[in-house]
Amino acid sequence: MVKEPGKSTLADKIDRLFHVVRRPDREPYSNEEVAKACREATGESFSTTYLWQLRTGRRDNPTKRHLEALAQFFGVPPAYFFDDEQSRKIAEELALLGALRDAGVRDLALRAVTLSSDGLDTISDMIDAIARREAGRGGPKKEG
Repeated sequence: MVKEPGKSTLADKIDRLFHVVRRPDREPYSNEEVAKACREATGESFSTTYLWQLRTGRRDNPTKRHLEALAQFFGVPPAYFFDDEQSRKIAEELALLGALRDAGVRDLALRAVTLSSDGLDTISDMIDAIARREAGRGGPKKEG
């Protein structure tokens, strides 16, 4: 199967959900956790192996109920799986929400709300400079 430029496969879309929708402790959900929740939601067979196959593109024709269960688990509309434009928008929103779960990011965002346009530009430039510096030394330094 040849992938059209700009098109996301079902596997891409499912895998993206695993990357941006996280457990409350910010760890990714496992295939096992998601498959179990989908089994419970549908009352149908939904194995960890089947989910892995969907996620890696080895299977690409799930039932409507399976897609609805995945959508419900990850908190997205079922259209996420069928409409590439909707999928892209939803993924961007989920990434933003995921970032805002981080207390430090949320605190900065809330403090930035009152800044002028020039102030926001200055903060943005500072963040870019710090990101370049951290990228040069192999990533952000972890505390603790």
